[in-house]
Amino acid sequence: MEQYAHALADFVRAHQAWAAPIVFLLAFGESLAFISLLIPAWGALVAIGALIGASGISFYPVWIAGGIGAALGDWVSYWFGYRYKEQVAQMWPLSRYPELLPRGEAFVRSWGVPSIFIGRFFGPLRASVPLAAGIFEMPYWSFQAANFVSALVWSAVLLLFGDVIAKILEWIWSII
Repeated sequence: MEQYAHALADFVRAHQAWAAPIVFLLAFGESLAFISLLIPAWGALVAIGALIGASGISFYPVWIAGGIGAALGDWVSYWFGYRYKEQVAQMWPLSRYPELLPRGEAFVRSWGVPSIFIGRFFGPLRASVPLAAGIFEMPYWSFQAANFVSALVWSAVLLLFGDVIAKILEWIWSII
């Protein structure tokens, strides 16, 4: 996975105009139920964040693209859960781990709207919380408000984390 993140960062360094569309797709995939388990993209997002200060890529378009991509991924996951409630439990990986759905339901029911914020920042929960919110019919507008706000915060945190790490490394190299 590390090679994947470096390859994407190298591509973005060479083709800066593609930064926002690539971040959009990475954030969408990272937030989409089932797909996020196969393609963890947060490392590539942090690596692209490291390029923001170093390459002169504008932060705001990349940040908004990441936020919208993540929010749309969660929106699709919510819709999928809402639409296919009964069938979701028979799909992989939930079919192999039947205890996940009741735990997801308990998490969403006990935390409510904050579960969307909490889930956004914890790997496997990132895509499963919106799915559970849809299955168990969290009110649509409450979900969407938490979804879009948390997606923008999440996108900013990952990109800025990469930028800060790059600046720290640059500073360390300058004193060595």
